[in-house]
Formats: sequence, C-alpha cells, structure tokens
Amino acid sequence: MSIRLIVGLGNPGPDYEQTRHNAGFWLVDNLANSLGARLQRETRFNALMAKTAIAGKELWLLEPQTYMNRSGQSVGGLARFYKINPDEVLVVHDELDMMPGVAKLKKGGSSGGHNGLKDITAALGTQDYWRLRIGIGHPRTLSLQQAVADFVLHRPRRDEQLLIDEAIEKSLKIVPLVCEGKFPLATTQLHTA
Repeated sequence: MSIRLIVGLGNPGPDYEQTRHNAGFWLVDNLANSLGARLQRETRFNALMAKTAIAGKELWLLEPQTYMNRSGQSVGGLARFYKINPDEVLVVHDELDMMPGVAKLKKGGSSGGHNGLKDITAALGTQDYWRLRIGIGHPRTLSLQQAVADFVLHRPRRDEQLLIDEAIEKSLKIVPLVCEGKFPLATTQLHTA
C-alpha cells in the first residue's frame, strides 16, 4: 500500500494564511512547488487540488477550502470519487502536543481534539489513515497566556516559524518514501532527522 492522496489542513483566505493552524497547507504548497504542480480550485470537492506523480506513482494533492472543521467533505468526496482507500491517504496537520521543529508520521489514532481530523474520520468512516503531524507547540509549553483556539489562529513567533519551516523541510524529504509505501523507512528517517 502506498499514499495516493496528500491532504494539507488549514483555513482558506488571507486572514488565516500565516496562522499556525495552516501548517498542513504550508507543506502541501511547498510539495506542489517542488513537483511543478499547480493547485487549482475544484468546485466539486470545494478544494484546491493538483494531480502529480512521485516515484512514478500518481498522486493527488488537496487543500480543502471548507474551513478546518468541515475538511472531511473535500477529503471524503475526492477519496470516494477516485476510489482511494483510507490507508492510501496522508493528512498533514498542525500538532499542539509537539514542539515547533518536530514532525512525526503515524497511522490511525484519535483526533486528539483536532476538528479537521474529527471531520475526516467521520467522512472516511475510520481513523485508519496516515497523519503527518507538524509540531506548533502548545501555549502552555511555550509560556503563553493564550487560549488554544486563539493560539492556533495566530502567526507563530519568528523563532517558532523557523523551526516549523525546518520540520516541513524534513517532512518533504520522506514524501517519496511514503508514496512508495516504505512507511517504516520514512518513519525512521523523519523521527531521527
């Protein structure tokens, strides 16, 4: 089994473009650029999407434009239309429980309170899909007095942004491996980088 769909989570529009919650969009934007793919609006899935290839395998890139808590509409619609199984889906999202600079790959598990993951799980009918978690830190661990909802919808501090960008760079290096189904190798490389 290999990855056929990479979904970046975020919120659409200029007000959210630079916010922590858009870490998934940042990775997919960088991936599309590196592959020479152009994300285009697809109204049928209410998303920006592109069809490309990695390691000779067809790959869809998707950025739902539904706002985070309705991401499953786009993901479920595209997966059903192109007959993509949940274990062929990689969802890239911000992760409060990891510090900036950390990225981890895992399959399945709970949503951890992430509304985008909750909606995707409901749309796919299972938690059994891959996640690439980009650490953004938690306001408490970063000694900030912000509520979580406020924190994720604000820009990272400059030092945090540099670390998040580094995590995205490390993550981009393992994308070809997951597209070839080499999950143990991808996990080892990412987690020890």
